Amino acid sequence: MAKKQTIVPPFLQALLDARSPTGAENEAQDVLEKYLKPAADKYEKDRMGNRLATLNPKGNPTLMLAGHMDELGFIIRYVDDKGFIYFDVLGGHDRVMIPGRRVVVLTKGGEVTGVTGKRAIHLMSPEDRKKVPEIHQMWIDIGAKSRDEALERVSIGDPVVYQHNFELIHGTIGASRAFDNKSGCYVVSETLRRLAEQKKKLSAKVVSVATTQEEIGTRGAVTSSYAIKPDIGIAVDVGHATDHPDCDPKQHGLQKLGGGPIIGRGPNINPFVFERLVKCAEKENIPHQIECEPRPTGTDARAIQMAGEGVAAAVVSIPLRYMHTPSEVVDLADVENTVKLITAFALSLKKGERGIW
Repeated sequence: MAKKQTIVPPFLQALLDARSPTGAENEAQDVLEKYLKPAADKYEKDRMGNRLATLNPKGNPTLMLAGHMDELGFIIRYVDDKGFIYFDVLGGHDRVMIPGRRVVVLTKGGEVTGVTGKRAIHLMSPEDRKKVPEIHQMWIDIGAKSRDEALERVSIGDPVVYQHNFELIHGTIGASRAFDNKSGCYVVSETLRRLAEQKKKLSAKVVSVATTQEEIGTRGAVTSSYAIKPDIGIAVDVGHATDHPDCDPKQHGLQKLGGGPIIGRGPNINPFVFERLVKCAEKENIPHQIECEPRPTGTDARAIQMAGEGVAAAVVSIPLRYMHTPSEVVDLADVENTVKLITAFALSLKKGERGIW
């Protein structure tokens, strides 16, 4: 019997293909224009670059769904006399992962391919081999022979991303750069698309936001939360799958790849929203996991919760291995189950339910 082939949603594939480093989210914005805008009753752009899609604008309560579309990257800082490019980071990188990667510089004139370089191990002292290079000790090589030649092709401030695209590893498990957080952006956007097909059952006003600049401080979520004034807000992001070697569950909890969406619980999460999410998962037979969040999370939820008079916030995470590396690993079944959970939650809301406890 032939094995069933995994079908990758075209919308998700397009978001993963889009290069959208923090502050330069243009390609992801174009994907949202194509796939999300037609489903919305109202589609807005703002000065931060956020994309806001509204469904059932007269509904009550107002539910905000946030998934950031920006990804890790680099930014060109300096070009030396020999044409080697020095950079700074966009977002939190593990420096040990940077050297020896193929990258793409996104310029006004188009793409410029390069390689991240550092001194080879053969040319290091035993002491140097034990050290992780600092950012200023690495560079990007685009094959230029001089500063002038390099600056004909790139400019100071140009953004750079890894050239590691999506690939299925086995079954529904795939690897890609920027699953953090193209998968969450896909979930909140796809949820709105599916709710549009069930609009008659929907009491809430739903605003799906593809936020910008999460990787440098949840900046897009701050402004969009104030603009929307939601009663309830859910951030969908990735969370650490800790079911791999060298990860102690006593320290980090146990969240499994393929175990379903991770529902956060703690002070950043409103009790009403948490309990309703769990109830929806149980009612719809959606596999799910619980994760403790003892402090404000490193997600858009921390910005949403503190907006205006306060918002009933929650975090739902997609299990992911190897976060903030060029090859993050996700089970597409978890992505689909997260869409189902957020859709069920939105449909469960009744008029006047605002998360007050």
